[in-house]
Amino acid sequence: MDGANLFQLGTGLETGAQTEDSTVRDIFADDRDDHFIRDDEGRVFAGRHLIIEVVNGHGLDDEARIQQAFRDCVTTCGATLLHIHTHKFSPQGVSGVAVLAESHISVHTWPEIGYGAFDVFMCGDARPWLAVDVLKQAFGTPDVRVKELLRGDGVVNEVVAA
Repeated sequence: MDGANLFQLGTGLETGAQTEDSTVRDIFADDRDDHFIRDDEGRVFAGRHLIIEVVNGHGLDDEARIQQAFRDCVTTCGATLLHIHTHKFSPQGVSGVAVLAESHISVHTWPEIGYGAFDVFMCGDARPWLAVDVLKQAFGTPDVRVKELLRGDGVVNEVVAA
């Protein structure tokens, strides 16, 4: 099998992946389907990316608990779950990702110190800030620290101006 055939493997299979559409769209049009966020301050950006640190958490070594926390975040935030994959380390720790139609949720844990490093990145109408309370409850701690990045903030206007 040559390299061109290898490149095409998997396209359009169970994931529904299709060839990328190279049509240029007006991202400011009313009928757009890009899922960019337009906020009340006039900013246009790809999505909200929360860096969430769970401190003094419990159950951070429990793969099933983490998967359920992902599902609860997805439901509460109004996102669409595509796939969850987690890995349990020995002697402790879990890494995982929930792939969403709106982007992803990921985690790496250090249960021996009660610490979990979560990323919650969502575009469109999803509400990632709602994940904070879900994680507080899931891991039994009020100590959850958050930093927000507006992914693509300013980039969209730069691209349109170019």
